[in-house]
This record gives sequence, C-alpha cells and structure tokens, in this order.
Amino acid sequence: MEWMAIIGDSVQYIEDHITEDITAGEVAKTAGLSSFYFQKGFAMLCGFSVAEYIRNRKLALAGNDLLITDEKVIDIAMKYGYDSPDSFTKAFTRFHGVSPSSVRKDAVLLKTFAPLKLKLSLEGGYLMEYKLVKKEAFTVIGNAKTFSYEGAKEVVPQFWQEHFQSGKGQVVMGCYGINIDVEMGQQTFEYLIADPYNPQKDVPEGFVTRTIPAFDWAVFPCKGAMPDALQDVNTKIYTEWLPALRKYEFAAGYCVEYYDDPSKYEKGTQDENYYCEIWIPVKKK
Repeated sequence: MEWMAIIGDSVQYIEDHITEDITAGEVAKTAGLSSFYFQKGFAMLCGFSVAEYIRNRKLALAGNDLLITDEKVIDIAMKYGYDSPDSFTKAFTRFHGVSPSSVRKDAVLLKTFAPLKLKLSLEGGYLMEYKLVKKEAFTVIGNAKTFSYEGAKEVVPQFWQEHFQSGKGQVVMGCYGINIDVEMGQQTFEYLIADPYNPQKDVPEGFVTRTIPAFDWAVFPCKGAMPDALQDVNTKIYTEWLPALRKYEFAAGYCVEYYDDPSKYEKGTQDENYYCEIWIPVKKK
C-alpha cells in the first residue's frame, strides 16, 4: 500500500503541474524519497520512467488541444514546455505518428495516454530469500557501455549477446553484470560485463577496470532461465522488499549481478535451475 499511495500522490502532482517544467527529481522530492530510489520503484511498477510518463502525458494533451481549441501550434508547444516549433513537431510526430499541422488539415488519428489509475490488489505474502553480507572493495575487469534507463531491460541482454558474438567472451567470461550510477541521477548508467581483475595481467584494448567500494550488501538468489528470472527478482526488490524495510535503505548507485558458470547446467543460462544472484548495497536508516 505504501508504494500505491506514493505513486497515486505523484501522478496527481504531475497532473496538477503538467504545463510546468516538471522534473523527475522534483516529483521524487514531493514523495519524500531520493530521486534514484523513487524513479527505480516508479519504473518497476509502471513499466516506464517518470520522464517518459510526463512526456507522454504532455504530448497526449497537446494533441487534444490541437483538436478542440483554436490555439496556435507555437502556443501549444510553449504551453507544454517546448521552446521551439521544430522540437515540438519532432516530439509530437514521434509520439502520434502525424505532424501537428496535419491534425487540423486532415482527419488523422491521434494517440491517447491516460493518467495512471491505481487498482487495488493483494500482493506479497511470498517468501523472498536474502542475506546481508559485508564485502570489502573489489576490482573487476570488464566490457563497459553506457545505457539510458529507458528500455534498459531490452538493450542490456542484447549487449551480452554482442559481447560473446564479438569474441570478447574469451577475455571476460561474464562472472558479473554490474550497474554503476555513482551520481544516482537516474538518466544513464554504466553497465559492465565483468570478471575479477588480476593486477598481474595487462588490460586488453576495449576493456576497463572498475573498483566496487566496500558495502553491506543484501544478496538475493535467483533461480531460473535468464533474463526473466533475474528481472523478476529485481522488480520484487524495488517494489516489495525495499519499501517493506524498517532499518535499511539503498546505500549507493551500484547493483551487482553474480552469474554461476553456465557450463554446469544442461541448458546453460536457459536452464530452469540456473543460478545467479543480485547484490544491492544497503545502509542503516
């Protein structure tokens, strides 16, 4: 119920200020949560980021204004935060599939994007295993790439495929998948396909080293075919486990995925018994 109330209040705040320059950080502040934690929970529960939700609501309302008012296109663009006709036209066309000018010239179809509405349901009540482990700082070697949080669930698995198809798996087997967002800004993050670093060896071209600081980690076991098993546990962590905590909270912008050796399983990472872990850094409130 806590997250439902937070999302409900946040959606209402967005609707009340939809013609203003709303930022995800501002919405998080009204919810009384850190921007990073709030946006993680929002995205997990709603299926899109706060910024994407705000943008879609603005563009849907702009389309409605074009249909039912005589306001100039430039005035509607300014009303919803676009500082030029060109930027508004590009965003509008991307969202609706038609240009703003064609809305009044032709009988075109526009897309709607209704405000989120809460549906009460009873969830939770399941057993979620985890343990708290203190780990010292450790260094990894990896193949790194920066991603936007929007669409990350689709592009990160593609990155793993590219890693092995390119032959880089011969250098880094992929013991870890590491998400690093030191600023906890929730716009982009660095993701590493990594192995423990051996300082006696040179770092090949195309690879980097990163040191993961010492933390108290909440370690969650995942069992099942990838990536669904991992993503399911990850969703539960941010939407069920963290909100239910009383003494701990998210400590920093790191998340570590530990992967067992796929060769130990008949179907590799697609085996129903495949094992991996998610590590989340936590600290006492």
